[in-house]
Amino acid sequence: MYDPRMSGFGYEYRDADSSPSHRYLLPVILDFLKDLPPGATVLDVGCGNGTLTAKLAKRGWHVYGTDFSPTGIEYAQKTFPEITFFLADAQKSGSLQDYGPFDAVLSAEVIEHVYDPRGLARTLFDQVKPGGQAILSTPYHGYLKNVVLALTGKLDQHFTVLWDHGHIKFFSRKTLTKVLEEAGFRDVEFQGAGRLPYLWMSMVLRCRRPAD
Repeated sequence: MYDPRMSGFGYEYRDADSSPSHRYLLPVILDFLKDLPPGATVLDVGCGNGTLTAKLAKRGWHVYGTDFSPTGIEYAQKTFPEITFFLADAQKSGSLQDYGPFDAVLSAEVIEHVYDPRGLARTLFDQVKPGGQAILSTPYHGYLKNVVLALTGKLDQHFTVLWDHGHIKFFSRKTLTKVLEEAGFRDVEFQGAGRLPYLWMSMVLRCRRPAD
């Protein structure tokens, strides 16, 4: 088990506006959630130190956060005691069976770090109410961006193997859509976040669990 207290995991950020992993994602996430009524339940999977979770809670939703890092959960509980946070590994089937289901689930910049992205997608599906929605973000990869990275000599830096516990999965819109649809989600929507179109820093996908 790695020690996530090392730098690079974002646990030192106490405000989603100052966190580089949240600042450019938040407007897109809120746009996808804009029709969610006050009082709706939301689960933030891979919540880290809870900064994004707290931003969502300010919208009038009942928000919960979970992470498999004890350090992340400790930070979150101390910083935002009014929010319920709990420790769980969402890659494992049944790990969240005592919680939910929720009107919406969110997993921001998480799936690229996990060994079992299909397991994570299945857990998200299980935690969403029929007719509810899931939102995932992950670094964007596409042909044009990869060409630009190669031409600028930044390909090794972007796909580095030297970042301990860093990104181990690299998704395109097509491959992430496939993972979500395999889990049972439908109506997948896409928005880019950060930088210019097709050079986006991340992609944000929204999908729905079919109503029973």
